[in-house]
Amino acid sequence: WLNGAKLADQVEDVLKNGATFLQLREKSFTHEEMVAEAKEIKAIAVKYQVPFVINDDIYAAKEIDADGVHIGQSDMEYRKAREMSAGNLQEAIDAEKMGADYIGVGAVFHTDTKKDTTAMSFEELKEITDTVSIPVVAIGGISADNLMQLAGTGIDGISVISAIFGQKDPGAATKKLVELTREMLSK
Repeated sequence: WLNGAKLADQVEDVLKNGATFLQLREKSFTHEEMVAEAKEIKAIAVKYQVPFVINDDIYAAKEIDADGVHIGQSDMEYRKAREMSAGNLQEAIDAEKMGADYIGVGAVFHTDTKKDTTAMSFEELKEITDTVSIPVVAIGGISADNLMQLAGTGIDGISVISAIFGQKDPGAATKKLVELTREMLSK
């Protein structure tokens, strides 16, 4: 997706165009590669005053003093981190009980990023947002084309990868998604 560009340059473009939260998700990186990339990206996040978390690697997050770490249900024991993903109501309730600061819920649409997921129903998403008191962020397969379908579900935000980094102009894609998200959340 980078097409020869540096990730840090694309991250800067994305943050400059309105992204409000940043997660570094690099499943194939070694710990050392994650730390090196995270140091560079954290400096950009600080510049734009955007929270920055690292996916899965709690040790890299601690090493670079990230704002947090995002873990999935099977990545590590809940008590070791406070930002989690949930795929159903019980996992969301458990994450909240364990002290998660927010929950990424989904996949809400089909996604190729996570091979082991199926899209959850909007009724289940609404049930989660009605049940937990911490912020719920919809994840999985979200794009500018389907984002408005999430209106009325009670989510607090969205999390995307390909809807930004898979586009020709990540900055312009970010700007459009920010506008659409604000509109969707107001409905």
